[in-house]
Amino acid sequence: MPDLTALAGTLQQTLTMATPLLLAALGENVTQRSGVVNVGIEGTMLGGAFCATLVTLATGSPALGVAAGALAGTLVAALFAAIAVRMTANQVVVGIVINLLAQGVTGTLYERLFGRRESGLSTAALPHLLGDQNALFLFAVAAAPLAWYWLARTKGGLQLRACGEEPAAAEAAGLNVLWIRTAAALFGGAMAGVAGASLSVGASNTFIPNMTAGRGFIALAIVTAGRWNPLGCLCAALIFGLADALQYRGQSLGIQAPKDMLLALPYIATLAILAAGYGTGSGPAALGRPFRKA
Repeated sequence: MPDLTALAGTLQQTLTMATPLLLAALGENVTQRSGVVNVGIEGTMLGGAFCATLVTLATGSPALGVAAGALAGTLVAALFAAIAVRMTANQVVVGIVINLLAQGVTGTLYERLFGRRESGLSTAALPHLLGDQNALFLFAVAAAPLAWYWLARTKGGLQLRACGEEPAAAEAAGLNVLWIRTAAALFGGAMAGVAGASLSVGASNTFIPNMTAGRGFIALAIVTAGRWNPLGCLCAALIFGLADALQYRGQSLGIQAPKDMLLALPYIATLAILAAGYGTGSGPAALGRPFRKA
């Protein structure tokens, strides 16, 4: 039987693992409700994690590191929005290119600046407020109901959702669809940048190349699993966070399974939840469709 200490540790690690997933998913949820799919979250998170580490090392302030991560994510999203939203290029293709670009740039800069370090870097850490949790966890949990309220109960949220459902009608009603979609993409990028910072200066206090390890793609799955609802994203992120925590603490909890199976748990959970929710909801009607002014 697993002891209470192991269970408490698993709970703490679940919340830690869920934080970057929830931050990235909430940003992408807003982006997708405007009708834009940004599959470049993985690269945006990686850029945010790297810039947060650099600024934290330079200033000694992890708070400034998080701000730098948000700025880096916004800049990456601006590149995405310029090509995919303004120039109406294929959104999925642009996102994939951004992922590859971020992977190459951060890996190259890391090697040029720090060489090949087996132990990685070590930065100052964000202060812990609740056990092993830091302010980014509280921010992520508070952001979920706030995002839900804004999308469902405010004029701005209604306008953004209109751009994702019927952009032509929204434009005819006087809305600037391209501007709203661009703003949504920038918000999603900033949140993904903060999510990356939560991995580097928030959770591990270090940066290693490709440290996002597919979390950006899991965040995309969380948006779908949460039925494009921020509160649903919160629930889905906790489930994925638990699956991620179990791969580290499975043996201490008495779970008898091959090591490779434990490592695959987050991705198995991704497939299982997506399969369970298949056909129970649909995204915005104009999701992924570029909009061109008449």
